Amino acid sequence: MMLAREAGSWLIFAAGGAAVVLACGERGGQSQAKSDTTGASAFAVSSQPLEPIPPDDSLARPKSLHQVGVPLALTDSVIPKDNPQTPQKIGLGEKLFFDRRLSANGTVACASCHDPRLAFTDGRPVAVGILNRLGQRNSPTVLNALYNQMQFWDGRATTLEQQVGLPIVNPVEMGQPNLDSAVARIAAIPEYRASFIRVFTRQPNPTDLVRAIASYERSQFSFDSPFDHYMAGDSSAISASAKRGWVLFKTRGRCNLCHLFADTTTRPTRFTDDQFHNIGVLIVRHNVVPLARQAEQAIAKGDTIAIDQAAILSPMSALGRFLITRADSDIASFKTPDLRNVMVTAPYFHDGSAATLWDVMDHYNKGAGTRDPYLSTEIQPLALHETEIDDFVALMASLTSPRYKELGARELARQRQLSRTSRPQRDSVRAFGPKPVQPKPPGR
Repeated sequence: MMLAREAGSWLIFAAGGAAVVLACGERGGQSQAKSDTTGASAFAVSSQPLEPIPPDDSLARPKSLHQVGVPLALTDSVIPKDNPQTPQKIGLGEKLFFDRRLSANGTVACASCHDPRLAFTDGRPVAVGILNRLGQRNSPTVLNALYNQMQFWDGRATTLEQQVGLPIVNPVEMGQPNLDSAVARIAAIPEYRASFIRVFTRQPNPTDLVRAIASYERSQFSFDSPFDHYMAGDSSAISASAKRGWVLFKTRGRCNLCHLFADTTTRPTRFTDDQFHNIGVLIVRHNVVPLARQAEQAIAKGDTIAIDQAAILSPMSALGRFLITRADSDIASFKTPDLRNVMVTAPYFHDGSAATLWDVMDHYNKGAGTRDPYLSTEIQPLALHETEIDDFVALMASLTSPRYKELGARELARQRQLSRTSRPQRDSVRAFGPKPVQPKPPGR
């Protein structure tokens, strides 16, 4: 792989499987690229110190199926036949999920970006990996990931097993040159060798490593929220404001076009269509058409490792689903996220550019992205008043599972207070006006 941009802000070169990234002029408060102390290639890095590994405590335990709203039949159907769930395998996966020894320098674990205390997210705009290296994407939650038809914001992995392996070998995330290297670190530990033999009847190997961690991730389903109890018939489970938000969600807010499956007999009410949409998030800061043409020339379609590195290491991240499909209609399209526990998974969007749910609603209310020729036709000015936006936020707060009730209350108060002083996405003129004429996609 060789990606280059002469007059722009980044360069990537790859040789022998090792990527070199020179990122300059990073936005959003991120620092400039700089050399690390190992003499490796320059990466954009965070100015904040690396956080300790989160505790493997009660919030990390496998979740009970006895939750209101859990779709039992679907849950059983999404377990792959070649990787059935067992308590021993899930336990091994949990141990690996929190083990920093999977990373190249022993400082980062899966839990570093997927902290159970934050509903398996990290509270940052974009993920921070080894040596404080910054990625380009916001860390999605692991909760309910077992139901996803595709993984990652751009769907570049179709299974959790595929998803698990990519961060381990990404230079910005866990930094291993390959999975064999990660396995070698684990296989040197007698306790792990014994666990792999007990669970898989063989020595540690890459296939079983990702199967164990994927099994643990499949144990993290999260329902039983006040909204689930409301849908189950308890009319007092959510507030009057949340009820008004639910009506708006299905009508003037147009959220149900992407965020709602009501047929709970075949799918859970997960608030996602498992599809990819261009919703206009900061698209105007990226010159996506030249990026798309460069991606076509530089990255072979279907080269998962090269696509993963481009998505995490470079501004090609802005291309979203296009990196996988190469369809112009997918330029800057990203997966519809599940809204469960959204109150406690800030910041929002694929690039973490929205600090609060009020910012999210302001983005949609003004019909953002009108200069984007690939913007979804569903994005329209909504003409929502402030009290209606408050009702939307109340609805989303009602999707918080019991384990995060206290955190959800604190986060709601924090976001509400911040929304009173900072609303960078707010534009009432556009919100209450007609949708501007959208430019047509440029020809090749």
